[in-house]
Amino acid sequence: MDESRPAWDNIDGVMLPRSRGALSTWLVDLLRTDPLQVDPVGTLPPASDGRDDDAISLWILQELHYRGFDEVDDRWEWQPTTIGVRLRLETVLEQRLRERYAAADVPRTDDLVADLQDLVAADSGPSLARHVQKDGSRAETDTLLRQRSVYHLKEADPTSWVVPRLSAKPKAALLEVQFDEYGNGDPAKLHHTLFERGLVASGLSAAYGAYVDEAITEILEQNNALSMFGLQRRLRGAALGHLAAFEATSSIPSRQLAQGLRRLDFPDEMAAYYDEHVEADAVHEQLALRDVCLVLATEEPELTDDVRFGAWACLDLEGQTAAAVIDLWSAA
Repeated sequence: MDESRPAWDNIDGVMLPRSRGALSTWLVDLLRTDPLQVDPVGTLPPASDGRDDDAISLWILQELHYRGFDEVDDRWEWQPTTIGVRLRLETVLEQRLRERYAAADVPRTDDLVADLQDLVAADSGPSLARHVQKDGSRAETDTLLRQRSVYHLKEADPTSWVVPRLSAKPKAALLEVQFDEYGNGDPAKLHHTLFERGLVASGLSAAYGAYVDEAITEILEQNNALSMFGLQRRLRGAALGHLAAFEATSSIPSRQLAQGLRRLDFPDEMAAYYDEHVEADAVHEQLALRDVCLVLATEEPELTDDVRFGAWACLDLEGQTAAAVIDLWSAA
């Protein structure tokens, strides 16, 4: 790292993660070759070894649209082979989510804002933040921060894909949320920069993707769903519903996490990241609900149920992730 830059100012390269099965092994090997020398018609992937293999493969393929990898030619981003595999894996993930959504008890009235608020209020998943606040150990919290870093080191980026796909009113409101997420123009105040600073102060790595090899399947699927919603224009309603639920469920847990981090004597830089979200996300919640989602649904009513779907998916995936992290803590 350039010593003239602060330790938290992370622009270093990203390395490909370890494979987790036949599909990801094939993919990692493929991406280390020259994309111009690969026949997109005759190059067929092997069968997957299951959800974990699918999850890391999709994470790798979606990351080609973010920062890419040091070992990978940037032209792989739009090579037909990788696009075809990415879409196949996203289809499987979306189908699994939609099947659970169809069976879920989701409010569906003429009042979209009330539906989303009721959906959030009814959520009864386990709270990792409450555990850290009251009972969590330093080791458990370290584990949680490493798992969460897969998202927080690119915080807000998946939602930014949606901006050019909106009309003026929801676009302006979404940009108000995003501008705050990106530090109101100050590079040192970007939310993912604040998280980097907290990781470094806590003795953890702030390198982008540093802990992806530790990431459990549920963490990867949570990230993959958010990237899928952002990258596919047809899923813009789901992306914004996800944003609304995320912001609506962030303020109180952020306060709990900040309190827990201070209880455990984490450095103030780490707690300060969550302090920033206590008030900011309470404001973002109303913007996302009323000025983004409601306006979008008014202008494009055919997307209303996708907004509900995205909000439900946010809560469902978080509940699955929380249960899996608790299992991870128990096994430690």
